[in-house]
Amino acid sequence: MALFHRADRGRGPGAEEPLWIECPYCKQISFRKEVERHLFACPQCHYHHPITVEQRIEMVADPMTFEPLFVDVRSADPLGFKDEKKYTQRLQEAQKASRWGEAIVCGRAKVEGIPVLLGIQDFTFLGGSMGSAVGERICRLAEEALRSYTPVVLFPSSGGARMQEGLLSLMQMARTSIALASLKEAGIPVISVLTDPTTGGVAASFAMQADILLAEPKARIGFAGPRVIEQTVGQRLPPEFQRAEYLLDNGLIDAIVPRTELRGKLRSILKLLCDPVKAS
Repeated sequence: MALFHRADRGRGPGAEEPLWIECPYCKQISFRKEVERHLFACPQCHYHHPITVEQRIEMVADPMTFEPLFVDVRSADPLGFKDEKKYTQRLQEAQKASRWGEAIVCGRAKVEGIPVLLGIQDFTFLGGSMGSAVGERICRLAEEALRSYTPVVLFPSSGGARMQEGLLSLMQMARTSIALASLKEAGIPVISVLTDPTTGGVAASFAMQADILLAEPKARIGFAGPRVIEQTVGQRLPPEFQRAEYLLDNGLIDAIVPRTELRGKLRSILKLLCDPVKAS
């Protein structure tokens, strides 16, 4: 068994679980079992470590209610892109390490008995990057929400657009934004739970366009990185810039919700918002 690890992100299936985990935020080292008891939140500073799609489903959805959708929608290589590796090779490696086949997992589920459609991004799949397949899955999720009048709960986690697909990747920002706008026009609730990190083209499109914007404690949320922004504007940024707490203080999100409280919070919001949907 491994003795120490900085974070769970990027560890493949079958990897040994570390005995100790270092928090990337406060740098404190905690016993893994203690972190697990806090639903993978740091016992010292409450930073929420990245978790797997499976763990997210288990924490949010009622047992045995999750039904995956659109699993046949997979990425292609329209540009024949190659850097140090061929894009097709990177896709094959990512798909081999993931049971879901893409950087977002969509499906039906229930949260405290309330039917929902879930969209959960997987940062371990090419950095949660949004390519054509991710955009297509989100658009199909919106179409299913329109068809069934079911609220949508999103869990963004992304470094941005998947540049190996060029403009086809950037187009997904517009496609997903239009898809969510159609839900707003139909009066179908969309809740976004922003996780660490939610950045780039995902933050600039569907992630921030929900009716209710929640965030996990200390999640990084923004478009460009702080260093790039400082170099562009020629100024030092405020402390904790782009952290969830900073965004809350400046009115950009609605609430910060720890994982231990998330199911109850989602239930309260969904019960409040779903009655108009049923009546429509």
